[in-house]
Formats: sequence, C-alpha cells, structure tokens
Amino acid sequence: MTWANRGTPLQATFLNRQALHLRPDPARVIVRPFKPATEPRDLNPTDKTRANHIVERVLALDAKTAASQLADVLENFQGRHPNLLKTFELRADEMEEALTAHGTFSEVQRQLIGAYFLHEYSFEASALFNPSIVPHPDQSGAPPGSLRFILSLRAVGEGHVSSLTFRAGTIAADGSITVDPTARLASSPRIGYRAPGPIGDEVEVIFRPEQDISERVIFPVTESQSNGIEDARFVEFSDGGRTSYYATYTAYKGTAIRSELIETSDFLSFRMSPLHGAAARNKGMALFPRRIDDKYAMIARQDNENLYLVYSDDLYRWEGGQAILKPQFPWEFVQIGNCGSPIELQEGWLLLTHGVGPVRKYSIGAVLLDKRAPSRMLARSSEPLLRPEPGEREGYVPNVVYTCGAMTHNDQLILPYAVSDTFSNFATIKISALLQSMS
Repeated sequence: MTWANRGTPLQATFLNRQALHLRPDPARVIVRPFKPATEPRDLNPTDKTRANHIVERVLALDAKTAASQLADVLENFQGRHPNLLKTFELRADEMEEALTAHGTFSEVQRQLIGAYFLHEYSFEASALFNPSIVPHPDQSGAPPGSLRFILSLRAVGEGHVSSLTFRAGTIAADGSITVDPTARLASSPRIGYRAPGPIGDEVEVIFRPEQDISERVIFPVTESQSNGIEDARFVEFSDGGRTSYYATYTAYKGTAIRSELIETSDFLSFRMSPLHGAAARNKGMALFPRRIDDKYAMIARQDNENLYLVYSDDLYRWEGGQAILKPQFPWEFVQIGNCGSPIELQEGWLLLTHGVGPVRKYSIGAVLLDKRAPSRMLARSSEPLLRPEPGEREGYVPNVVYTCGAMTHNDQLILPYAVSDTFSNFATIKISALLQSMS
C-alpha cells in the first residue's frame, strides 16, 4: 500500500491537490418573489392585506411620478440583473388574480408594482460546496486530448437555503484543470410546466440558450424543496444509445427530507421529480451510469449508517435493498455514505465513499465493486484518500471534505471536493495507483 505519514493523518501520496478554489461570492444575486406579511385577519375583518395597500399606493401616484420612480429603480438595479423590465412584468403577471380587483393598470404601473414584490437574494453568500462533475454535452472546440466538463455545486445563502448552480471547465490531455470565468450576473429559470402528483409536484424549469452555464441557478420551486435543493449527484447516464444527465438530490422543506431526481440532456431545461418508495425516504442516493441486467441500480443509505444496493424497473420508484458496505475502519465508525455515482472501470465499479470518524470528521475513501455483481466487494481503501488537512479544517462546518461525484479522464480520477462546507477545490488521482493501494 502506498501511503506516506506527513506527521499528521496518513495521506495518499498519489493524490494531487489543485489550487482551483471556488469560493462563495455574496455579490452574485438573483431576484426572488417578495411576499409581505399580512395583518392578523381577526383584528378587523374589513382590513385589506399589506399587498393591497402597496398596490393602492402605487396607483395613487400620478403618471409622471410613477415613471420617475420606475426609472430610479432601473438606474439602481439595471447592472445587477438581466431583463429587469421583463422580470417586473412577469412578477405582475404572477399577481394577476390579486390585481384584477384594482381595475386597469398602465404598463409603467404594472412594472413598478412588479418591482415592489421582488427582492434580491445572495444565493451563494455563505457557501459553495459539495460539487459533482460530468462531461459537458457539447465538446465542440475542446483541444485534442482534452475534455470539457460541467460542475454542479450547492450554493447556500441567507437562511441556509440551498440552490443548485454550475460552472464549466476543461481537463487537458495531461490532466491539468481549468475552470471558465464565472459570469457576473445570475438568473433563475422560467417554469415550463408543473404537474401535481400524489407525493409532490413534477416541475420543468427552462433557461435561455444565451445564458452562460454559470448564470444558471436552480432555486427551490416546490414545497418539498422550500428550504433547499441539496447535494446533487450528477451522472452521465447511457441507455440504448441515448445519453441523459441525471442527479439525485435531497429536497428539504425545513421539517422533512426526501430524495428527488433531476433530468436534463442539455443543462438548459431540467425536469425535477419526486422519487417514490421506502428506499427514497432518506438522503444520499446515487444512480449507476447504466442499467445492470436491464434494471436501474442505486447506491443508497436507508439507515443513516450503511450502504445499500437497490435495483428497480422504475426509475422513479425504489424499494428494499441489500446492505453491501458497513463501517469497518476507525475513520468511518460513525457512518459511511456514497460520494457520488459509481464510476465504471475495466476492473469494476469504483465507488467513492465518505466516512465519519471521531469528532465528526469527514474523510473520503474508495471501494471497488464487481462489475457484473455490484453487491460483491473486490477491494476497499483502509485509509482515506482525502481527509481535512490543517488548512482545510475551518469553515461553515469544520473538519469536512466531501464530494458528490468524480469522473475519469485518460488515466486519472478527477475529484472535485468541498472543504468544511464552505468552498470547493479539485484533486487528481492516478487510477492505477489508487487500485494498487486498495486491499
């Protein structure tokens, strides 16, 4: 086994940390609906809501004053958001039912009213972490031997609300990594459709093609996600010659969690659906990148401690499962979980895991599963591949390194990882050396 003692915890000598720190930026904001609180209705049943009061005050302005106020808003916020007037109009459209009671509106009045019912939200003010990585669906323009990628990240802002954001970059032929510059502006998508279901809505969200990948922010849009879309584990999925990108994620509404699935083919339109079944009631599910024996397969963690292999004929329903991995080494005695979808190698399925040890310290390890029978373990790392170094221990949640998915390029494993639930970085690992280190 190839390990070196650096005077602190053991660290894999074949792992190369990069210096590509992706840090949260509070200057990146989106506009979100603002809903003023209403007065207690039982105090005076004839009282109108605060929202009605605001609308009446706008309507009381003369045309010149209303236009001046709208111009002032545009001057103040124009450089911070794209298509502001259109955004104001769309917000007014959402309030159409409430506005009809007030009669007719001029275009300026509608836009100004829309502005009063929006607010800025700094979606990554606190953290930018728990990344996963997949090949970019568009490889045009990539240099010979290189690979374009898309990185998904969990962004956290005010109130600890999590959303999903993205970056793009390139892995060169020699394994060096570059991340494209981040767009200054950011935007939420429009709702394509919303279909109510027995346990929650299925929703499609759509971005405009001209928006840079780093502009796109998927903010919670259903009740089940109201407090966060957390830890998306993206995987490139092949099925009968068709390639799709799926991600399981944790939908959090403040009092309950559940697993949901997001699907896209182009990272412009996304369908988000709840997952059904007993195996989908917890977090941390990860989809295999193809069917196994004509069935979908997941690595899951139903009991908060062990890892299970679950098969299903239905991508949206998951029941049962077989426990295949349990905590074995001191650095994972508290619990183990997956760190993204299994990666198919010639030698088997490489599954990255996280282990929780003393003082709730999170480390990343690896397991090799049999390609034909993934319930059979072939090898396992007895020491972590990656654990917090002294300079990586401080942050929103101390003593944590974590990833939601890696990928391979040529002979290397490309491993994006988060540091103390605060910012993200990359590491690369020689696959042959990794496999030799496992027993």
